[in-house]
Amino acid sequence: MSSVTLGIYEKALRRTDDWRAFFAQVVEGGFTFMDLSIDETTERIARLDWTKTQRREFRSAAEDVRVQIGGMCLSCHRKIGPGSADAAIRREAQEIFRKAIELCYDTGIPVVQVAGYYAYYEQADPGQRERYVDALRVAAEYAAQAGVMLGIENVDGNDVTSITKGLAICDEVGSAWLSMYPDVGNLAEQQLDTVAELEAGQDRMLAIHLKDVLPGQPRRIPMGTGIADFPAAFAELERQNWSGRMMIEMWNDDSLRSSAISADARVKIEGWLSAAGIQVVSR
Repeated sequence: MSSVTLGIYEKALRRTDDWRAFFAQVVEGGFTFMDLSIDETTERIARLDWTKTQRREFRSAAEDVRVQIGGMCLSCHRKIGPGSADAAIRREAQEIFRKAIELCYDTGIPVVQVAGYYAYYEQADPGQRERYVDALRVAAEYAAQAGVMLGIENVDGNDVTSITKGLAICDEVGSAWLSMYPDVGNLAEQQLDTVAELEAGQDRMLAIHLKDVLPGQPRRIPMGTGIADFPAAFAELERQNWSGRMMIEMWNDDSLRSSAISADARVKIEGWLSAAGIQVVSR
């Protein structure tokens, strides 16, 4: 029987400088794990330079509250593109990969979700994809040495927009440490055949992102009000006998109801999973 654990995105919960208080929100919402955000902001990119003490405090807080850190969402590469035409930006993007993998190693995070953006804010050019693949080759080698998995996320925009495209890159890199971390919502926002894409990803999906979307609106759509076909997606995953981590991706913008909104989304997801025959477990 397929079985999953459910987690929540860091940005779905209210920010606080006290990690124990933050992780308490994860438990309050009924989740097993949280995915850490390293986004485009200076504040979150600075986490890559945490001291050894800060890294120990973060890991200790999660252990004390009995919350897993399921993964790291390394979305700052949207701003600092691995496929940039600028060699200095590419070096910075590569350094981010190195620091992110080291942070995962030090804090026990098993997976880095790699954003499928070549160079989001630059004019597209024929070499972007090749430079992106070259960056992943180097990152995958470093990840293998650290024992940290990399999972490509299919994204909004025009780059790695599908599981199929991501798998082609995984095949070119040729590392056992690089696979897919699909986003079901982004498949729907791109108006792709979600079931066909998940079928293509069989046996090559480390974990899965769940969010709702509307055409042209890949963020901040309340769960169950958009176009993502979760019942069909979960039926396909049950057919595959897929088990693993599913992370609910939301942005509640520090609302006082963040935990309640997240919990409501979890209840909806649990209902669809149960209807598909997938068991939700806690660890």
